[in-house]
Amino acid sequence: MQRVRRASLPQAPHVTSAAAAADGSTFAPGLQLLPTTLRADVHALYRVLRTLDDLVDEDRPEAAQRVEAVERWARGLRADTPETRTLADLTGRYPISPQQLLAFCDGMRHDIARASIETEEDLAVYRQQAGGSVGIVLAQILGTSHPDGERKMATLGHAMQWTNILRDIDEDLAHGRVYIAQTTIERFGFPHPGAREELLRDQIGRADALYEDGLGAIALLRSGRRAMGLATALYREILRQLERDGFGRKPGRAVVPASRQRQLAAEYRTRTGDSARAKAPRRA
Repeated sequence: MQRVRRASLPQAPHVTSAAAAADGSTFAPGLQLLPTTLRADVHALYRVLRTLDDLVDEDRPEAAQRVEAVERWARGLRADTPETRTLADLTGRYPISPQQLLAFCDGMRHDIARASIETEEDLAVYRQQAGGSVGIVLAQILGTSHPDGERKMATLGHAMQWTNILRDIDEDLAHGRVYIAQTTIERFGFPHPGAREELLRDQIGRADALYEDGLGAIALLRSGRRAMGLATALYREILRQLERDGFGRKPGRAVVPASRQRQLAAEYRTRTGDSARAKAPRRA
């Protein structure tokens, strides 16, 4: 894959906050383990996706317009925003699929519309849009050594998006958004703390199954295996924290203690070369 010096690009109004979010996100320690030739480009991709996500989450009036600009650009139409300029730079050097960017925008459209998720099948569609698409684009930047690599990276994206949903139940409710399938809510009860345990046990088990299926993607990456291994381990640890917090009996966002994050990060930093494969964190 050809490597050229990354162009200097104008920044979006939200790029500064998005960059700060990257520095403080679950992904941040993993990004630091990327090869230097890739780190800036993965950060650039993260800023684009996080900027759009922030605009939508904050109900900014320009959110729909900025999402539409990326959609137009992905369809080969004229569009000029900081996000499209960054994407043009990246797609000039990596085989990034416009269809995956369109899928991500579909997820943003879902959030703007506050569309409901009726069934687990609907949730799987949303997870593919908001998370699976990102996993595929990351595979296209990092490179894969097997045709199954992108599919498995999409599965990891599904698992991480599901983790986000379970971690942020209360925060999403406060903004009028529910990402748990209505059929699942009807089956287990929701949303009050104390009535969530069986629902979260079910959903955590399903997310863990996706992690198990997707872990094989890491060994298939040409670059960034330690980085993705650590990012996956840190994300999956959020599920363990939900368990430690009593499966929803403690309201609010589940936060993995900094000491545990440092422990996981240290394990990956001491691994030799770029051959790491994420280990499943032990259950509480």
